[in-house]
Amino acid sequence: MKTFRYKFSRAMIIIIAAMFALGLTAFGITLWQSIEYGLDHTAVQAFAIAKYVLLYFVSLSVVTIAILFVTRSYYRIGGGKLKMCFAALPTAYNTDDIDAVIHDRTNDSLSVYFKDDTSINIVIKREQYSDFVQAVLDENPSAEYSIRSKTSTEDDDNNK
Repeated sequence: MKTFRYKFSRAMIIIIAAMFALGLTAFGITLWQSIEYGLDHTAVQAFAIAKYVLLYFVSLSVVTIAILFVTRSYYRIGGGKLKMCFAALPTAYNTDDIDAVIHDRTNDSLSVYFKDDTSINIVIKREQYSDFVQAVLDENPSAEYSIRSKTSTEDDDNNK
């Protein structure tokens, strides 16, 4: 199985870092409040307990989601499947259903087209495009590969 890490944009990296920092900050503030004030600052202690539990849960959830984005976002090819995982949300496609892989040089994107006329964009490092295409072709030799560019002609698209 070949694994290709998801390539995040600069904006996504900033958002993930902000989520991580916000979650840790919220956890720290909640911890400080629970140590400093305990259950004494409210008339009904059940409300304070529920508040602390909820704040701990939310802050740790935000930190966990940020970590999952970084560690569990990838494409994996092998065993007859193209598995796409974004955070903790996996999606699998049969490699036999892949019709074509197209590298569009005009906008520097890599796309996988399926026999049912659906497609997905592959967001990986540019240097890994050829390895990804080779992994797809190793799994499905009948899949076509083509390159589109500003100077390509129809004949170039037919050379697959």
